[in-house]
Amino acid sequence: MSHWIVWGSVFILGIIIGSFLTVCIHRVPNGRSIVAPRSACPQCGAQIGWYDNIPLLSFLWLKGRCRVCKDSIPVRYPVIELVNGLGYLLVVWRFGFAWDTVVYAGLFSVFWVVTWIDWDHKIIPDVITLPGIVFGFLCGALILTTGWVNSLLGILVGGGFLLGLAWISPYVFGKEGMGGGDIKFLAMIGAFLGWQQAILTLMVASVVGAVIGIGLLAAKVLKKGQYIPFGPYLALGALIAMIWGIDIWNWYFRGLV
Repeated sequence: MSHWIVWGSVFILGIIIGSFLTVCIHRVPNGRSIVAPRSACPQCGAQIGWYDNIPLLSFLWLKGRCRVCKDSIPVRYPVIELVNGLGYLLVVWRFGFAWDTVVYAGLFSVFWVVTWIDWDHKIIPDVITLPGIVFGFLCGALILTTGWVNSLLGILVGGGFLLGLAWISPYVFGKEGMGGGDIKFLAMIGAFLGWQQAILTLMVASVVGAVIGIGLLAAKVLKKGQYIPFGPYLALGALIAMIWGIDIWNWYFRGLV
């Protein structure tokens, strides 16, 4: 019974923070405060009471509609909450209960926020990545097994590689190939996870992005030359690197022996 209580508590914490993430995703790109004012219905402006702001449950109780104007509540809100809760379970399953886990759980939430913001607005805000690089370096040096040298190399390799790609893209492809937000985001990932995982992140993101891009082109959902946000693929690659990166690298090098 105590086992289920612990895991249930982790999940509840995850969905509560996930509810806060919905606010961040909505307000950060617009430069608005994530603390005040209180959440309100985007259609009628009515403030949302605490009883209508309970993660997952309020959406079900209200049947996906605003209590006041009865307009539909986007299903993305409970999805964001649910995935964050499941993500916290994944992090605890992988790393156990330690300070590392707290950092990695927070990093998962950052990945999730960046995914939605970049998908919606085609930007990755500096207010997330620049402090994230500094905080990632401090965590890498003081808390995580990354170490300060590996963390510093992660910043240089992650950010430097994409910066170089952005610099040569106009000459090779005739257009900008990488946004500044992507560069800073991968530098932030490298700060937390180190240079090897930054490389793995980029490899996974490139492969997944290429496969999905080709699929969208084939389905004529995407037009040739149309921009695809790269942040969600970097976030997915970083998640895989964070959870399974060491195992992937060990498997790869064993195959070379």
